[in-house]
Amino acid sequence: MKTITFLILVTAMVPLYASSANVTVTIDNIKKDSGQIGCALFNLGDGFPMGAEPLKQYWVPANKKGVTCWFGGLEYGEYAVSIVHDLNGNKITDTNFLGIPKEAWGVSNNVRPALRAPTFEEAKILIEGDANIVINIE
Repeated sequence: MKTITFLILVTAMVPLYASSANVTVTIDNIKKDSGQIGCALFNLGDGFPMGAEPLKQYWVPANKKGVTCWFGGLEYGEYAVSIVHDLNGNKITDTNFLGIPKEAWGVSNNVRPALRAPTFEEAKILIEGDANIVINIE
């Protein structure tokens, strides 16, 4: 009886682990070793890429050789990633009076519209398993 109960519990847990993914983001084109790289993962489009609260976010030291961010334990679905090179350490994307970023930034799919911020729809990636993406910042 204990064996059957154990097997039922293990079988019930398999879908939980099968629908968990990790996303590794490599950030290229970092111009300076100073400052820090902000990595943010979004699962909603409202306010993306700078005005919304990300699902997950963290900061790592900048390195001209490249930086890697890792987001683990994600449910399968649609996500978008935004990156900023925070040169002055204030943990925000500094902008000019027109709202244009003064610090290097990038988003998943390397979308860079000319006169506006990228949308979640343009930057979203479908995660159905572990994924590796590369984001170039400018």
